[in-house]
Amino acid sequence: MSSEELQSSIGPARGATGFWFTVGAALAVALAAPVAWTQDDDAGDPAGVVSDDPDDVTATAAALAHEQLFTEDRFPSATTCKTCHPQHYKEWSVSQHSYAMVSPVFTALHGTILKRTNGTFGDFCIRCHTQVGMILGEPLFAPLESRDPVSREGITCIVCHRVDQRYGKVSGRIALVEGDILRPIYGPLGNENLAEVLAAPEKYKVVTEEGVPGRKIHTESKRFFRLSEPGFCGSCHDVTFVNGFRLEELFSHYKHSPAAASGVTCQDCHMSTNQGVNAGYAEGPAAVVGGVPTKTRKHAIHNWAGPDHSVVHPGIFPHNPDAQALATITEWTQFDWEAGWGTDEFEDGDHDEGGFPERWRSIDDRYEAREIINANLELLEWGMAQRANVLRNGYHLGEVETERADEGGIRFRVRVKNATDGHAAPSGFDAERLVWLHVVVRDASDAVVFESGDFDPNFDLRDLHSEFVHDGILPLDEQLFNLQSKFITRNFRGGDREQIISVNYSEDALPFVRPATRSSVLLGRPPGARKQREGIEPLGSRWATYTVDGSALTGPGPYTAHIELKAGMAPANLVREIQEVGFDLNMSPLQVVKGVGRGFITLYDTTVEFDIKAGEGAPVANARD
Repeated sequence: MSSEELQSSIGPARGATGFWFTVGAALAVALAAPVAWTQDDDAGDPAGVVSDDPDDVTATAAALAHEQLFTEDRFPSATTCKTCHPQHYKEWSVSQHSYAMVSPVFTALHGTILKRTNGTFGDFCIRCHTQVGMILGEPLFAPLESRDPVSREGITCIVCHRVDQRYGKVSGRIALVEGDILRPIYGPLGNENLAEVLAAPEKYKVVTEEGVPGRKIHTESKRFFRLSEPGFCGSCHDVTFVNGFRLEELFSHYKHSPAAASGVTCQDCHMSTNQGVNAGYAEGPAAVVGGVPTKTRKHAIHNWAGPDHSVVHPGIFPHNPDAQALATITEWTQFDWEAGWGTDEFEDGDHDEGGFPERWRSIDDRYEAREIINANLELLEWGMAQRANVLRNGYHLGEVETERADEGGIRFRVRVKNATDGHAAPSGFDAERLVWLHVVVRDASDAVVFESGDFDPNFDLRDLHSEFVHDGILPLDEQLFNLQSKFITRNFRGGDREQIISVNYSEDALPFVRPATRSSVLLGRPPGARKQREGIEPLGSRWATYTVDGSALTGPGPYTAHIELKAGMAPANLVREIQEVGFDLNMSPLQVVKGVGRGFITLYDTTVEFDIKAGEGAPVANARD
């Protein structure tokens, strides 16, 4: 089933609970009530159920807004930085860094692992996604709206620019230099530009003293050269758990890559004018202070595009101070932007104002919200274009070679290339990254005689994690080419087992994570879990071979094969696997999987023709990327 057909067949979804997966007659999957785990709870003991009462949520939001005034004294918000750095903020606001704590997929995954390990997993995942939240002592699992506004920003400005130590590969456990906006900031170039601003406070309309009204700015920009080095990225992008399990190895891949050997850094590619390629940096002012730009210099793009993308309401993400001022997160989830609220076409109709949620009963508020939605949708479109570009820079579809084309069948192979010299592809959290070939062979009448890389009705590839394959309803796609790595867990009985989440299957009522007692180096593997890596090495390639049996042929042809190299941020089966703790932002599993599916894109495609009339060795038309 094609992604377009599947999306149209899924239909709309509303509400906090949804039904999605269907096997045979029906398999209803209900969204579980989310529970909050706190760092102070006994392992496995839920702290309580998240309130759905709008009054409670509004009161919580008001309390958080008041609390933010005090948090700013320790951790300035990106919104504060936006005053003088609007371009940096715009790029960051739609980035994966800023989405790190917003993502309902991440929070549900983190919550599921916490639940299955009875809390012993701790802050291992979340400390990379919200360093501020963990320093503030926030619960490990809680709704986004209950978190401090700076914590919601995920990898926010100060997570990089308030770091003053070389931490190395610490799996995200780093300390931030605390202080309000007047305290020094850390950058790659030092104090030259800031000194010019501080020397002319009237020109730039700034103040540097506490208690004095006006635009406050940093009093110093300290040079921290580590910001321009790959090792700075490696502090979070090389992840090893206490039991020896290596979850992400991106920085390790880089250290042994041709890019590292030639001195090209992570920043050179992923903050360049063409993300994913060492294309050079943009130029522009470091800041616009009081309407006056500072002198032009190197501008590193603060977007860091990659496989992930937003699946949430566009009033919630990208980060937008106007959206945050207009409504709470809960109120935004109630604004039906897809129905056209706030557009002339919708508002010119006959509507009972009492039928709208209380926050959106004013037509003026709906129009104001629509302006924000339109601005955010435009920014999301730009962000998705950056994502598609960096993926196309990372993968290429190579030549197609025919090995057989006769009455006995067709056999051909397709080459897929890793076009980057900096790391494997996929890399990072590669156990959830889909990069696959969709191949359809048709006969002269356009009838399909072979297909691989298609979806089942759940939007899953027909691999071992497809419910339809597992239940024998659909056949296993034995010729599937998919670069997604797989988690392999070890068990007391039965040896290794491939799983969607890297928590060992156990009949023990209280499974828990414990530090490794034996060296992974001596064992040659972690004792509990590992990954079966499928990524392609830097500048490497891999061939996918396809065979169409002669019994499937319907005549002499010609036959055509349409080949697509496709990519997606995560498989649908992950959503099924993590739904047991519920999804934040009032989203159902169906809404989440639809959002994930909208990001499945074709990177490259080509069509080849097979003419089998001449027998084996017949010439084949060969299209390339």
